[in-house]
Amino acid sequence: MSIALPYIEIDGCPAADADPALLAVLQSGYGHFTAMQVRGGRVRGLALHLERLDGATRELFGRGLDGERVRTLVRHALASAGMRDASVRVYVYETAVAVTVRGPQTMAEAPRSLMSVPYQRPVAHIKHLGGFAQGYFGGAAARAGYDDALLTGPGGVVSEGHITNVAFWDGTSVVWPDAPALRGITMALLEPRLLPSARRVVTLADLPSYRAAFLMNSQGFAPVRRIDSTAFAVEEELMERVREAYEEVPRDEV
Repeated sequence: MSIALPYIEIDGCPAADADPALLAVLQSGYGHFTAMQVRGGRVRGLALHLERLDGATRELFGRGLDGERVRTLVRHALASAGMRDASVRVYVYETAVAVTVRGPQTMAEAPRSLMSVPYQRPVAHIKHLGGFAQGYFGGAAARAGYDDALLTGPGGVVSEGHITNVAFWDGTSVVWPDAPALRGITMALLEPRLLPSARRVVTLADLPSYRAAFLMNSQGFAPVRRIDSTAFAVEEELMERVREAYEEVPRDEV
């Protein structure tokens, strides 16, 4: 079954049949989510996705979210959509959990260009809803001829891509920006496998000192060829190591 628009279930019920009160909760815009790529009914870093959902639910709503409940809801939505390869999102609101299912997505590995923008996500450690500014700056970057936006703070401190994490290569270590940012699942899976690596403050002024950079999110990874006017080489050996590290991560049965 090929789905252009997402198939949506709310607490295990098709959105079209859901209680209107639950639909109203979804319109509140207050909640959080995780995004995962499912292949053959399996997901890389499933435990990290479940930990993310539980931790953010505790912080936002003062209670936990049982991982087995999440797995049951995801399995049900996948079965209802007739898909085992899919892009899945789990949205958590105060009184409801929504699951969306659509066709699988993979990040193209073509080198990316980034436009720096003066914005950092509020409460950056949570993958929360309400990302108007991210969409705005992502669109502005596209209109200016770039592939993505790079979020920065005071003093040009680099945080993250507008929907990605970013890492730099200094010729010796993979450097992860030490700034407010979401610790993405793919980043969390790659970081311990890409040794040596380090956390360090990275500013726009520092960019010429790095040999390479790359992006990652739930869809995969890609090298960076340019940030503003700073060009980067595509280090094939580095990207091959990233690819190997990514492929080493086992997929877990939902």
